Amino acid sequence: MGATRAQTVDTSKRLARLRELMNQKDNDVQTYVVPSEDQHSSEYLAHCDERRAFISGFNGSAGCAIVTNKEAFLFTDGRYYLQAEKQLDKNWTLMKNGLPDVPTWQEFLSKDIDKNTRIGIDASLISAGKVDAENLKKSLEPRNSELVSFEKNLVDIVWAQERPARPKGKIFPLDIKYSGESSEDKLSRVREELNKKKVKAMVINLLDEVAWLFNLRGADIDFNPVFFSYAIITHERATLFVDSAQVDDVVRNHLGPEVEIRPYDAFFPYLKGLADSLGLKEDAQVLLGNKASLAIAEAVGQGNFTIARSPVADLKSIKNTTEIEGFRQSHIRDGAALAKYFAWLEEQLENNVELTESQGADKLEEFRSELDLFRGLSFTTISSTGPNGAIIHYSPDPEDCAVIRKDQMYLCDSGAQFMDGTTDVTRTWHFGIPTDEEKRVFTRVLQGHIAIDAAVFPNGTTGAFDSFARRPLWEDGLDYRHGTGHGVGHYLNVHEGPQGIGIRIVYNDTSLKAGMTVSNEPGYYADGRFGVRIESIVVVREMKTPNNFGAKGYLGFEHVTLCPIQKTLVQLDLLTAQERAWLNAYHAETLEKVSPLIRNDPRALAWLNRECSPL
Repeated sequence: MGATRAQTVDTSKRLARLRELMNQKDNDVQTYVVPSEDQHSSEYLAHCDERRAFISGFNGSAGCAIVTNKEAFLFTDGRYYLQAEKQLDKNWTLMKNGLPDVPTWQEFLSKDIDKNTRIGIDASLISAGKVDAENLKKSLEPRNSELVSFEKNLVDIVWAQERPARPKGKIFPLDIKYSGESSEDKLSRVREELNKKKVKAMVINLLDEVAWLFNLRGADIDFNPVFFSYAIITHERATLFVDSAQVDDVVRNHLGPEVEIRPYDAFFPYLKGLADSLGLKEDAQVLLGNKASLAIAEAVGQGNFTIARSPVADLKSIKNTTEIEGFRQSHIRDGAALAKYFAWLEEQLENNVELTESQGADKLEEFRSELDLFRGLSFTTISSTGPNGAIIHYSPDPEDCAVIRKDQMYLCDSGAQFMDGTTDVTRTWHFGIPTDEEKRVFTRVLQGHIAIDAAVFPNGTTGAFDSFARRPLWEDGLDYRHGTGHGVGHYLNVHEGPQGIGIRIVYNDTSLKAGMTVSNEPGYYADGRFGVRIESIVVVREMKTPNNFGAKGYLGFEHVTLCPIQKTLVQLDLLTAQERAWLNAYHAETLEKVSPLIRNDPRALAWLNRECSPL
């Protein structure tokens, strides 16, 4: 969740150099596309892969830059409108995806760019499937335009010596007492999926999928315990492509003789010979995940592969009993750190101590770092006061950020990585006297949060029911521009697919299943004034219902996040009796589970007792 810089970056020289490269005879493209992703389709990037941020100056985690010979466009969604407006300089036009008459970047290329245009892109940064490369190529044909694959990224040439080096952090095994399943058993389950799909091999390019499959973790990307790697799984062997400097004897012994280790840079040459080594005869027997890059598809060879959702993604999304218990325990510990922080923050503000948003974030990290099994934050802390709370993915700049004020709403979205789980929690506070508007909005968000937490639904239901969370806001003519919930990895990426709660196509294609973890985070953002979000992590579980219509079986949620929800921000006359009972029960559970961990901190314990007292 990218940090918001206070000032824009002048991109004039960078764009001029990029256009110079575009016009060179060997390249000869009139448009160049710079996606957000790296070669592994990662959401969060190593600094060396932040190409779109470098060329545009906008460093939010989602977006796409398109540069023509005369203009430059930045496409992003509603989470980042305000941030992009602050960060883009005069060279750029902001394209607000989701607003009426604003095309996607793919539609823009096929409808708004001149005919007979050669459009350049790094083939390793665009997926090969129908959503991106395949459909884009087809949409360009009527305009006599074409997509040109580059092996060398032109932005990297512009970046030159200033580009950071690729990290090569130490890799380490995740003990089975945390993972709950051996890598051998996971490989067996993947091979069962290969049999079902009647393929001979599978290419794994997503970093969290490789880490999960081999029960390994690393530190190559901030906040994400992953390492740069690829894997190829056949019925007979598993090959892991990773830099040898990152692998020691402990890792080799953990993997055992079944897993062959090859250099990271050997992946694409190996792919080009894969079809021959498997004896394929253009029968599409190599499975590529739907986020495999065009470069991977081109290396395997047309006709040799089929594209489908990675079975590893589906296997990983359903947590086993060990992982679920790890989520419970890590969130209890996390709740202790949150209680200490919010109690401390309240006391500082009561004593008129001046604290910046960044200082608050640092103090919360300090409390978390004292917890057992802590391995770092799971994303940059969103510590935001007043107007900054309306910037959905805001993060304070230590050199230039606001002072937390008692008379403003304070939104804190934060999380941690523990050996036994990943946390992500948002609470919104007011340390003075909130306005009637702030209380009403907060209550509407809370009602949506409760509606998701208390939902019961049949097996086969997708995450498209986020209208449950929006209904109370809709009654007041309000809404929010982000999904209601995302999947969460187990000591892995804080954003995990394919599960989630929202209207995105992927969520509509994915039914929620027992054992999946998702966030529950409705919100509301009054631009330039304040923001409200209430977020907890929930685990999908089986429910016992009086009836079982259709013999489908029914599901619901178990919340694992344990942090009070501020009662003085609640407009009580809006709550139903059931909602009031839910809030009292939630606070009773939070007090029961968290208080034993803070008995030696009188300030935090007193705060927790007060905030968890019944309405």
